[in-house]
Amino acid sequence: MERTGSRPPVRLSGPTAVFSAALLAAGALVATAPAAGAADVDLASNGGFEAGLDGWSCTGGSGAAVSTPVRSGTSALKATPAGSDNARCSQAVTVKPDSTYTLGAWVQGSYVYLGASGTGTTDVSTWTQSAGAYKQLTTSFRTGPATTSVTVYTHGWYGTPAYYADDLTLTGPGGDPVTVPATPTGLRAGTATASSVPLSWTASAGATGYRVYRGGTKILDATGTSATVTGLTAASAYSFQVSAVNAAGESAKSAAVGVTTATGGGGGDDAGLPAHALVGYLHSSFANGSGYTRMADVPDSWDVINLAFGEPTSVTSGDIRFSLCPVAECPNVESEAEFKAAIKAKQAAGKKVLISIGGQNGQVQLGSTAARDTFVSSVSKIIDTYGLDGLDIDFEGHSLSLNTGDTDFRSPTTPVIVNLISAVKSLKAKYGDDFVLTMAPETFFVQLGYQYYGSGPWGGQDPRAGAYLPVIHALRDDLTLLHVQDYNSGSIMGLDNQYHSMGGADFHIAMTDMLLTGFPVAGDRTKVFPALRPEQVAFGLPASTQAGNGHTSPAEVTKALNCLTKKTDCGSYQTHGTWSGLRGLMTWSINWDRFNNWEFSKNFDAYFGG
Repeated sequence: MERTGSRPPVRLSGPTAVFSAALLAAGALVATAPAAGAADVDLASNGGFEAGLDGWSCTGGSGAAVSTPVRSGTSALKATPAGSDNARCSQAVTVKPDSTYTLGAWVQGSYVYLGASGTGTTDVSTWTQSAGAYKQLTTSFRTGPATTSVTVYTHGWYGTPAYYADDLTLTGPGGDPVTVPATPTGLRAGTATASSVPLSWTASAGATGYRVYRGGTKILDATGTSATVTGLTAASAYSFQVSAVNAAGESAKSAAVGVTTATGGGGGDDAGLPAHALVGYLHSSFANGSGYTRMADVPDSWDVINLAFGEPTSVTSGDIRFSLCPVAECPNVESEAEFKAAIKAKQAAGKKVLISIGGQNGQVQLGSTAARDTFVSSVSKIIDTYGLDGLDIDFEGHSLSLNTGDTDFRSPTTPVIVNLISAVKSLKAKYGDDFVLTMAPETFFVQLGYQYYGSGPWGGQDPRAGAYLPVIHALRDDLTLLHVQDYNSGSIMGLDNQYHSMGGADFHIAMTDMLLTGFPVAGDRTKVFPALRPEQVAFGLPASTQAGNGHTSPAEVTKALNCLTKKTDCGSYQTHGTWSGLRGLMTWSINWDRFNNWEFSKNFDAYFGG
């Protein structure tokens, strides 16, 4: 969240000499390809692009077949990176297990990549820093024991001009026809709430997706080996099955698992929130162009009020301080006594008031156990001083990043990540089940993890990519609400493998669907980030055009809510479920909403009948 209005969107850093050295040291570049065997064939379809883009899929509409420059024939691929889109063009190819393949292509341009993923062993890529004329790239790989399909691709780099590719080949043993995958096994249910139940199962070889059935009727599709079924009735018995699908068809349904939902009203860590909640940030410690708003003047529309901001005395101290805006900066600021009394009045009316830590200027890095312990004691002091209900984590900038080699979100090793998780668990243990815990990460730190996680297998990526995922995952049983900032963001790839841009319903639908469906981290289907419960999820938007990049009109907000909760108004993106229990909306900020004549909160109240 920002003290001011907007800033440019972030994106991954470009390739560097260090990255180049790392790739070379890792043996990622193959200077010469091994000779193909007598039985080897070229398996790539339309590798010369003579049939246009037939058989190819290019992200964000970045690709086109052109007549010049070509290496041979009459056509070649031209793909243009834009924003956070690296112009990736890919094709799935059927292969044989336990077989060796050689991938080659002729490319022209700066930072052009050629690679293969889903190999079942070690995915490979090669690249050229600069090719003024067509240059051949080659690499090779061996498929895994159960691999029947790989994806071959080319891409450029962020912010670079268009690149060209021609005569792409994948040479090796011809793949057998795709067969229907085996029936999934190991279907099991996690802890059910009154309205939802998490399911997981064992992967089926050759599956590209799964279908979940309730009482014999299909209710949702899943890309990974887990899904959360929502919209259930409290204290009710249900039966679930799952099947596996690929291009050849659908397997038989698995053995059924029976589940009885809880008797409560939503389960988990609701902490007394209404079924649909409106969350807003209140500029309490500073002023900007939106003006200062007293706590007592916050309308009843707001169910969760986050005090912005608690900030550290230094980036690494862990010592968090909070104080009201100085009179010189905010002439109409209330007294400490009035502020505390207004908080009590809000709480008496059923509202939650939290301290939000971080923001744009509040970089917090808990790199040591001493900083961790100081964080716990200083945040506790703020909560106790003002009688607050909990904590909102709004770590931005360089607060969270992953050390090189920290590649599994399920077992993080980076100190700033490990210590933050430990600190929050200590606070939760101290204050008990009624402690409200919310988080407001940017898309760069969450949904970008579908493509990139940390510095990557060879280094060179932005180490902050997906860095919130281990924190969210470790604290999911303590988490009341996650409201990702769907603004100040570059384009992000959704589960449809297409890029989505902020400002309209589509972005909120795609980004929220990822959280409610789950997704493989960095494309690794052995490392799937499990779905969150719908009552744990809201999505965040700017309250006005002045509040941040990515303002979404009330009509588009309504479309997003309709799609996610009713599966209507979805546009081109198809969600993987329907979540009537979606908790609600967050906005930056209450002050900016007041500045904009309460347009945001009025739309929320009208939609949910507030």
